[in-house]
Amino acid sequence: MASKQITPRAQTRAPEETRREILAAAVAEFSDKGLAGARVDDIAARTRTTKRMIYYYFGSKEKLYAAVLELLYGGMRDAEKDLQLVGLKPAEALRKLVEITFDHHASHPEFVRLVSTENINEARIVSASPTIRSRNATIIGLLKQILDRGVRDGSFRRGLDPLDVHLLISSFCFYRVSNRHTLRAIFGRDLQAPKVAAAHRRMVLETVLRYVSP
Repeated sequence: MASKQITPRAQTRAPEETRREILAAAVAEFSDKGLAGARVDDIAARTRTTKRMIYYYFGSKEKLYAAVLELLYGGMRDAEKDLQLVGLKPAEALRKLVEITFDHHASHPEFVRLVSTENINEARIVSASPTIRSRNATIIGLLKQILDRGVRDGSFRRGLDPLDVHLLISSFCFYRVSNRHTLRAIFGRDLQAPKVAAAHRRMVLETVLRYVSP
């Protein structure tokens, strides 16, 4: 009787696949419990790997947390980059940027939660991450290009600060997600309801376009 051939298990998964799995589990754990409350044991329990391997890939819980923040900030920047705004008229480019910011925040409450936690901790991890700082600088450069083009063709007014415009866009998109539970408890409105979300999307878009208008 021929011996049964034993095929190796998929233990030999690519390192990048293992790393992605760890990061996905860490996003869930850190967004639920924050840096202080999250445990590496619990992150390992959400994956097909071990606590030892998590330390092998990331070194420490703090470095894993930094990698999670880099991943989530990068997701926002990648969404903006994918819009390919260079060939669009300034007003249309700004419109698309507002829309993707609104949609990304609405669909990624874990990003909002972790940024809120990082602000409570006075940006300790973000301040130490050159990756986060450099990647986020790109949105200000992109906004400056759009605003400058709008000034040149007369569709935008002069004197606009790209960081201020970024704050105007992000503040509403962020706040309605970060405070959705308290706003619902106090005012009884579900900000995640499709009709409410659609109205808010139109509102922030109109607000930004009116602000930059001549």
